[in-house]
Amino acid sequence: MNSALHRRVFLQQTAGLGIGATALQTLLHGEQHGEQASSLSLHHPPKAKRIIYLCQSGAPSQMDLFDPKPAMAKRFNENLPESIRKGQRLTTMTSGQTRFPVAPSIFSFSRHGRSGMEISELLPHTGSIADRICLIRSMHTEAINHDPAITFLQTGFEQAGRPSLGAWLSYGLGSVNADLPAFVVMLSRGSGRPNCQPLYDRLWGSGFLPSRHQGVKFLATGDPVLFLQNPPGSSLEARRENLDSIAALNHLEHERLGDPETLTRIAQYEMAFRMQTSVPEVTDLSDEPESTFHLYGEKARQRGTYAANCLLARRLIEKGVRFVQLYHMGWDQHNALPKQIRGQCHDTDQPSAALVKDLHQRGLLEDTLVIWAGEFGRTIYSQGELTADNYGRDHHPRCFSLWLAGAGIKPGHIHGSTDDFCYNIEADPVHIHDLNATLLHLLGLDHERLTWRHQGRDFRLTDVHGHLVKGIMS
Repeated sequence: MNSALHRRVFLQQTAGLGIGATALQTLLHGEQHGEQASSLSLHHPPKAKRIIYLCQSGAPSQMDLFDPKPAMAKRFNENLPESIRKGQRLTTMTSGQTRFPVAPSIFSFSRHGRSGMEISELLPHTGSIADRICLIRSMHTEAINHDPAITFLQTGFEQAGRPSLGAWLSYGLGSVNADLPAFVVMLSRGSGRPNCQPLYDRLWGSGFLPSRHQGVKFLATGDPVLFLQNPPGSSLEARRENLDSIAALNHLEHERLGDPETLTRIAQYEMAFRMQTSVPEVTDLSDEPESTFHLYGEKARQRGTYAANCLLARRLIEKGVRFVQLYHMGWDQHNALPKQIRGQCHDTDQPSAALVKDLHQRGLLEDTLVIWAGEFGRTIYSQGELTADNYGRDHHPRCFSLWLAGAGIKPGHIHGSTDDFCYNIEADPVHIHDLNATLLHLLGLDHERLTWRHQGRDFRLTDVHGHLVKGIMS
């Protein structure tokens, strides 16, 4: 038989059954991975249903924002004592310095809320939610350079190739809304240092998990998702017929080879089709009242800004998106830190606090986790020239700060402490594996049981590590 005729007969007999057969099978397959019908069951009752992760790419300076060290004012320009440094490895950016002069923060701190949490003058809006957040001052990691550090923060491993936290949650918890992805990613560029560390799609990738669990990136310009619109001259009905035909061919391919990625491809095509309606609706902010933009700031009207992404994160979780990851670049401040960090805080302070307030007033904070974190901290000593009003700081993995808010988190609480030089942890250290184990626990998942067999081994987000941080849980 003529090959073209053979294909025509096949499509008439298979796809010609209508939007029914293949599409229905795909949708049924998708439902098997939906809420409470995922491939796994919850290991215990959850306190949280979803996460909004505010990733501050480049590493914010903890002693300028969250961990005040007033005693350092008297040590301005003194060399960092070797008894404090303890032979810690340095990056190549400061390893050649002949001395390591102490650079006290030029910013003042004040107490906020009933908790009396000390927060920098750079973050007045964050100070207004002090009684709703839990501040961890004792985070630590092994990675000392950006790429392995942010890879570690996002995937639990320094080398590329592992699934991201969002992918693990998509796999473990499934999706709530069949018309939107379980995992959405948005990027914004900071005004502190616009041309900062690059971000790679693998940071929100699925690794060795099925690719349907990878994050879907929403874009700052043009269509929110690539190829969202039909090509010129193509109707929605024509696209539907094309998808049915492609799905029929892919099902034949799956029957022949049994590759699960073929089913993933079908499911992704179907999701893309449904997103043509759902994504424009959720990204259209015209129905938001003026009070929303007063809360988040005027930049929330400008697509692609951190403020707009925070607002969109709230809209996405309202629609059932399980995990929303915001990346804000520009925190890598090796010089001119006082000037650059002001810009970064101006970008992020009001929208971050607004998100927490907005979730609270809508009753969503009680089952949503919000995380504000960078990949490591900054050194107390100055990188390069130190003056009374200017300094830079190098990478510092031995201690840094982050905050959490929402479901299952102890509000108004400070966990852990560091020494006077903000160089070493003195009490209650929290490793990234511990943080991830705790996040999974709050979502009803045991980090030791959430596994995927790959190349003969059961892998997990926390590798072979991780302990629950009970001190931060309510």
